[in-house]
Amino acid sequence: MASGGGAAARMDPELATELVRKGSTLLLLDVPQRTLFGIDTQIFSVGPKFKGMKMVPPGPHFVYYCSSSRSGNEFAPTVGFFLTTQQSEVIVRKWDAQEERLIKLSEEEEIRYSEAVKRFEFDDQLGPYNLESYGDWKQLSNYLSQSAIERLEPIGGEITIAWESSWMDKAPQSDMERRLMEQLRESKFAKNVPVQSERRGCYYTSIPASVKHKNVSGGDLTALNLDKTSLLESVLDKHYQGQEDLLLGELQFTFIAFMMGQSLEAFMQWKALVSLLLSCSEAPLHTRTNMFVKFLRTFYYQLKHGFQRTQDSRSEDAGNSLFLDEAWFSRDIFLYRLSKDFFTVVFEASVVDGDLLSWARKLKTLLETTFGWDLEDNAVNLIDEDDEFAPVVVEMDGS
Repeated sequence: MASGGGAAARMDPELATELVRKGSTLLLLDVPQRTLFGIDTQIFSVGPKFKGMKMVPPGPHFVYYCSSSRSGNEFAPTVGFFLTTQQSEVIVRKWDAQEERLIKLSEEEEIRYSEAVKRFEFDDQLGPYNLESYGDWKQLSNYLSQSAIERLEPIGGEITIAWESSWMDKAPQSDMERRLMEQLRESKFAKNVPVQSERRGCYYTSIPASVKHKNVSGGDLTALNLDKTSLLESVLDKHYQGQEDLLLGELQFTFIAFMMGQSLEAFMQWKALVSLLLSCSEAPLHTRTNMFVKFLRTFYYQLKHGFQRTQDSRSEDAGNSLFLDEAWFSRDIFLYRLSKDFFTVVFEASVVDGDLLSWARKLKTLLETTFGWDLEDNAVNLIDEDDEFAPVVVEMDGS
């Protein structure tokens, strides 16, 4: 197993014992060597002793894996699933060699193995959850409630591109998306896995691309589609019972399913949600400021995690990493235009919430440093704090 041991080695023994007792355990039986196994932001190549993870903090997690060829350089498509662990819970899965996936055991077997885990019989074969990376995971999953996961996950819980094949043929719209699909289908996933005839997709919310009203004039309709605040309001009301955090939970679910679970369907939904939010101008400034502060913070950490150019993510150990496809850094990607327009709205506003402005600046800096984009142009002088024409920053109640 790759990493995770260093953090535990430096940990206070009493704290470690407490985490073993209160943390949950993921017991994974018979997983073949060289299988790539991931939980949250941590990914490993399975070694001969590996039987799962211990000291997993209670809460939402994403488990994902892909089986390897004997040479270890070709992988089947990633299979992933969300789970919400409770304090001291033991979750047991067993490798099915024929299907090359983890399956649940009978209740009787699960109880037997759980008791053995609680007697520490598997302790030296369980890797400790790396708590040093837990903060990163929390930033990616803080709106992922159990209800949000249950609302979105597919039948059976498994997310894999193998279930999406029929849908994918008509989905890609841009060069980047086509390249992403090819990368998912071929490149590192050359190992042949039978494509499933039935489709088991996630239950994502339908996000219309534009506002359609019968009794609205052409000019008013154009205005409604330039600022998608009314579309956001109707989506929140119709699909999320007005609960902003449910929408943010879906944004996090889709990003994780795409980035760790390699799901193209999840990418398309993430793109739809990001596009809707970045196309609003009234909502961030006036009607949904607090939601947009939360969105910008969430979006910032997603991009920070997914697209930092680091030596680690260039290494072959990453195996199935898609983080650094060069297409992501192109100005042709949907993010460039939408981000630029959104920053213009925020930075040119005469009155703007302080937290919103702060996170917009952080996001802009991240895009400029990570993607190498020039996002200045007409916004260049509008974010100078000493400029008399700079936005008025106000602190709004509850922000």
